[in-house]
Amino acid sequence: MGIINYRVDTAVKGCEPEEINMELNEWLNHKLPEIADNLEQINRTHFINEKTIGFAGKEQVYQVLRRLRSALFPGVFEKYPIDESSINIIIGNNIRRAALELKSLIERCLINECDIKEKQQGTCSKCIERANEITIDLLEKLPKIRELLHKDIEAAYRGDPAAKSSEEILLSYPSIEALSVHRIAHELYRHNVPIIPRIMSEYAHTRTGIDIHPGASIGEYFFIDHGTGVVIGETCVIGNNVKIYQGVTLGAKSFPVDEKGNLVKGIKRHPNIEDNVVIYAGATILGGDTVIGHDSVIGGNVWLTRSVPPYSIVHNAQPSPVIKNGK
Repeated sequence: MGIINYRVDTAVKGCEPEEINMELNEWLNHKLPEIADNLEQINRTHFINEKTIGFAGKEQVYQVLRRLRSALFPGVFEKYPIDESSINIIIGNNIRRAALELKSLIERCLINECDIKEKQQGTCSKCIERANEITIDLLEKLPKIRELLHKDIEAAYRGDPAAKSSEEILLSYPSIEALSVHRIAHELYRHNVPIIPRIMSEYAHTRTGIDIHPGASIGEYFFIDHGTGVVIGETCVIGNNVKIYQGVTLGAKSFPVDEKGNLVKGIKRHPNIEDNVVIYAGATILGGDTVIGHDSVIGGNVWLTRSVPPYSIVHNAQPSPVIKNGK
């Protein structure tokens, strides 16, 4: 590693900037190469390999999401106002750029996990063809995704008395932010695309506090009120016209292991929520064999690990409040 000239512009009490420069530069020039080599070796041994480095990290996935969501809702995700007369051009350009970037990402992910690729060339014709098919399928589903999101916005407007307009919901509600990502990521998950759907879902999780695994199947007119702390697991199936509040967990009851003590994956672990169900804040519903029957209401802070029939009302027995005279 070459010599690094490190400059300090702010003096430290008791030391001259030149002295600091000399001491730090000496350390950088003599010790930094060793640390960098150690970190590289650790990364290659335990986590990162040339495939991961070639993937280009998360930012490219975020860029694809921004382009696709800009195509779904022109003007919402742009940094600057757009000319209404050029909307069609903007949509087309965003889709084209997203398509090329996404196809490249999917191709690399598929090749990384392919057992039949020509390893010397790092390519695989079947993976390239599959990446094209997946990308085209997602793009053809964009109108359907747009319709689903329109229904989610309508559900939010009907379900929240504080909502003043559809525009307010689209521009500010975390529910729509999270669902606009999920409905894209879910389509890629359905095609068994590695890595990318999960990066997308965690992007939404970071921005909204809503954690929806891309594998979760969610029906029409879905609304998450407030949203913070909501968790929806991978094998969860949610019907139509479902409304949930903040802090709700639709999770796994237990994690079965095999004879070697390893977690058994690929099994149904999360509950099914049928149509027209309302789940209030803080409720926890667990288990792959748990079904919440249609038109049921689950009260706040309920802990539920078994199924309930349709039209059920589930709530905790409330203790009587203690009221004392403040004087």
